[in-house]
Amino acid sequence: MGRWLGARPALEPGRRRDSRWPGRRLLGVFALQLALLLSSCASGSPGGAAAGSRSSDRRPLVLATFSVIADMAREVSCGRLRTASITRLGAPIHGYEVSPGDLRRARGARLLLENGLGLDPWTRRFAVSLGSLPRVNLSRGIKAIPIGSDDRRPNPHAWLSPRSSLVYVRNLEEAFRRLDPAGAASYRRCASAYAARLLEQDRRLRADLALLPPRSRWLVSCEGAFAYLARDLGLKQGWLWPVNGEREVTPRRLQAVIRLVRGQRVPSVFCEYGVDSGVMRRVAADAPARFAGSFVVDSLSGPAGPAPTSLRLLEHNLALLRSGLRTP
Repeated sequence: MGRWLGARPALEPGRRRDSRWPGRRLLGVFALQLALLLSSCASGSPGGAAAGSRSSDRRPLVLATFSVIADMAREVSCGRLRTASITRLGAPIHGYEVSPGDLRRARGARLLLENGLGLDPWTRRFAVSLGSLPRVNLSRGIKAIPIGSDDRRPNPHAWLSPRSSLVYVRNLEEAFRRLDPAGAASYRRCASAYAARLLEQDRRLRADLALLPPRSRWLVSCEGAFAYLARDLGLKQGWLWPVNGEREVTPRRLQAVIRLVRGQRVPSVFCEYGVDSGVMRRVAADAPARFAGSFVVDSLSGPAGPAPTSLRLLEHNLALLRSGLRTP
């Protein structure tokens, strides 16, 4: 990472299906799921899931817990590894329930990539069920930010900042070199190229933000998912709920955000795909401010959507932020 930092430089809108944090539901059903898997291993072909089913592909299979980090792994792997996401596009990650099909499609995997920071703790049992599959925590080395002042669990969304994403890239390169030492030079080359694109995104946004008046340097969105981006860019942040969009917004919290936007004369507010933006549109109407659009957070989109790759996800979000924070 030092060599990258040295010089300082289609999802559909709608409410998420499951916003609860990873919980004990998995513990209650895991034994049943594993039994179903064992009874069905001899029959059937894997159907339609993200995790790899191409038996003719002899490259080592690397699994990731969700599509964003699976795509980052694809970029860093230089084509030497077969990378796949366990969860499908748009699936909730926080409380994901592993299916027998997931376990069946994961057979033969050599490595499991997890986000960490409390996002995907179900990977421990998943890895054990596959014979103690090695796991790599891609956020290792990032200083965690608590979800809120009254909730000290870590905010898991570090990949939404280009600068914090550099840690993911470093950890991917190191993990792939250990898995496949013969490919070390390739992994170093592709990791460096990916990191250069992240730093360029970071540089461009910093240059634009430096031209803004202080009142415009607020990131106010439905969800508090952008804590790492805000910290890395020196932005102040406001949100309706700390993480995940299915909580009811209390009248007190709603009024507090309206007062914040009005009092600080914040020019624009945002929401996220997969979340009902109606409440934030009310904030915009009452403050008043402009509703600038929705960020992509937890999943890539399909090819025709705004975020078909991890880099395009960042590009979409940063372009939206850049245009929204410009004063009229």
